[in-house]
Amino acid sequence: MLPSLDTCPALVLNADFRPLSYYPLSLWSWQDAIKAVFSDRVNIVAVYDRVAHSPSLDIKIPSVIALKDYVQVNRHPAFTRFNVFLRDQFMCQYCGMKKNTSELTFDHLTPRAHGGRTVWSNVTTACSACNLRKGAKLPHECGMHPKTYPYQPTSFELQERGRAFPPNFLHQSWRDFLYWDSELESV
Repeated sequence: MLPSLDTCPALVLNADFRPLSYYPLSLWSWQDAIKAVFSDRVNIVAVYDRVAHSPSLDIKIPSVIALKDYVQVNRHPAFTRFNVFLRDQFMCQYCGMKKNTSELTFDHLTPRAHGGRTVWSNVTTACSACNLRKGAKLPHECGMHPKTYPYQPTSFELQERGRAFPPNFLHQSWRDFLYWDSELESV
């Protein structure tokens, strides 16, 4: 039995054939991919073994599409909780444990109670236990120093970090575009 068309997303590549983003992976629904094909905004690079039918046309479902116009990536990523976690590789910067996002929070190195601001250079990833233990103290007051001091990452750096977290669904046709710089197997 064939899988539902809803399980046939299209990997979206920029005009240079690199994914628009790695984490979250740039995916469009099969419907949006077909609309973009008919709007002449994308080229089909690879297809599923599935066909969408209309009264006048049958079209193979795109599995990989490339934008015709290059989309410039913003050099400075948005300051979001998720991007802080991604910068810090989903790891508590105090105890070094990797955690799920539900188990992470962020900590102000200079606490807000001491005038600390919520900015890239003052916020680090912490697990709940370490954040509670540090409380509203400065790092030197409690002897808790982050493994990596916070900084503003580039979009490129976050993209590279995102590549370390493979998506739950990975169609065979995507592999050449997601791992284009992986070492090739020797025969």
